Amino acid sequence: QKNNFWCKLCVCILISLKLVCLIMLYYRGGAQSKAINYMLPNHIKCSSIGLNLGRSDSHHPDDNTTIFFVETSDKTNPSFLSMCSVESAARAHPGSKIVLLMKGLSAMKNTQTLGISLLNCFPNVEIRPLDLKELFAGTPLSLWYSRLRQWYQPYLIPILSDACRLVLMWKYGGIYLDTDIIVLKNLLNLTNCIGREQQYLLNTAFMAFDRRHGFIGQCLTDFVEHYNGWIWGHQGPQLATRVLKKWCQKTSITKIQQCKGVKMLPPEAFYPIHWQDWKKYFEVMSKSEAQKLLDNSYALHIWNKKSGGTRFQIGSKVMIDQLTSVYC
Repeated sequence: QKNNFWCKLCVCILISLKLVCLIMLYYRGGAQSKAINYMLPNHIKCSSIGLNLGRSDSHHPDDNTTIFFVETSDKTNPSFLSMCSVESAARAHPGSKIVLLMKGLSAMKNTQTLGISLLNCFPNVEIRPLDLKELFAGTPLSLWYSRLRQWYQPYLIPILSDACRLVLMWKYGGIYLDTDIIVLKNLLNLTNCIGREQQYLLNTAFMAFDRRHGFIGQCLTDFVEHYNGWIWGHQGPQLATRVLKKWCQKTSITKIQQCKGVKMLPPEAFYPIHWQDWKKYFEVMSKSEAQKLLDNSYALHIWNKKSGGTRFQIGSKVMIDQLTSVYC
């Protein structure tokens, strides 16, 4: 019995020592992490940035078209891909205003993070607080938002993003882009158009419309009348697809290229790589292969819902590495 007692005591002491070591490592690691984050500069000195990279197919004069991005989470430090998206748009459109609206920013205080400081180096980039109540005011989405039970929505952040892009196109017009799109070419020649993800399905990661366009008006009405927050994409790609069918009075959009002032761009324009093949962005690809794939593309959707968190090595020659080294 004495032997059993001492054995149990030794086991307890060993377990306690392991726990103490783990706790020390945890707090030590946390302190180091905090120190590294704390040392990142919130205000940086901007070097000279050349915006005109000569990648546009033709010369575009300064334009009053605004390109919008939105962040509907409470993040205040943009991710690498978000920064790349905004930067690629700024470089491809040196004469246009690039606006990033962020819900996590407060209009009452100056929030400055490394990502915001870097993006502020671009003279045509503006980062503004996103006030959803104010944005939706005067549209069918105002009442919907006031009654929305946010805690009951499994896809709240993407649904708010779907709502914002429609209201921005309705109130202001211009171009809307998701924050996981890398812009390759100037987009100013695209007006009143939307891209196909597949022949039978539109995608709203890119939209370009005149202010108060009738198609967008119908999208706003459908957003509220057929709202369903429990189905992924119901308020985004599926909404645009079903509204276009009504707009064109067709049962299918597969053969429609243009209808009543709305143009549908082919999948290769923005979605040459399907979401199911998103890993191709993180595979090695020769420059000739990449160029062949991208010849007919204006921009690339990186499918952050799938690819988010996937790491790549700088200089690894995977496709995303080649893209970011040229456009970001």
